[in-house]
Amino acid sequence: MAQLIHYHPFFPEPGFSPGSSLHSDFMLLPELNLVNHFLIAMPSMLDPMFGGTVIYVCEHTDRGALGLVINKPTDMNLETLFQRINLKLDIIPDDFPETKKPVMFGGPVQDDRGFVLHAPAGYFSSTVKVSNEVSFTTSRDVLEAVAKGQGPTRLLVSVGYAGWGAGQLEQEISKNGWLTVPADPAILFDLPIENRFSAAIKLLGIDPVMLTGEAGHA
Repeated sequence: MAQLIHYHPFFPEPGFSPGSSLHSDFMLLPELNLVNHFLIAMPSMLDPMFGGTVIYVCEHTDRGALGLVINKPTDMNLETLFQRINLKLDIIPDDFPETKKPVMFGGPVQDDRGFVLHAPAGYFSSTVKVSNEVSFTTSRDVLEAVAKGQGPTRLLVSVGYAGWGAGQLEQEISKNGWLTVPADPAILFDLPIENRFSAAIKLLGIDPVMLTGEAGHA
């Protein structure tokens, strides 16, 4: 199970903000470990913020879960983000297409802060290795490396994250709010944004056009 991250000033430590309270007598489901999984929003997901989304789960412990939406772009790309955080771009953007990648809306919590998923590369001061192919960094130095052309080329940058309190994600899954499936890094890093939802569903062997709110989770 992934360890909880120690957050640096650029990414202050978030308290899990589930957005809705749990009853104190809520009975936990059998323990799940959804680290390095996709959560795929079901049609029964009533929250319009998460409708049609795919979330990559970075952390899942008995304290709660944290993930990033991977298919909801903001109006910023990396070059624009660097300008907003006063980070000098030392490379020519046209020679480094990663700077044209859109920044994702990762979720409603700490939506003024940045979070980075990337292929393991280099050393950064606040990083958790989620899997052999994905790391999660919350410190500014990963963006500084990218700005110098020295950072990971497979990356996804988001503002904000999605957070759940203890037992809340399990409760939402039991109510058919999410499908779950082991993540594919190619969907996360390489696939066009508009194709990520259907590609994640196809990992389950499901035709997206047949998806209904009655399905359970894998």
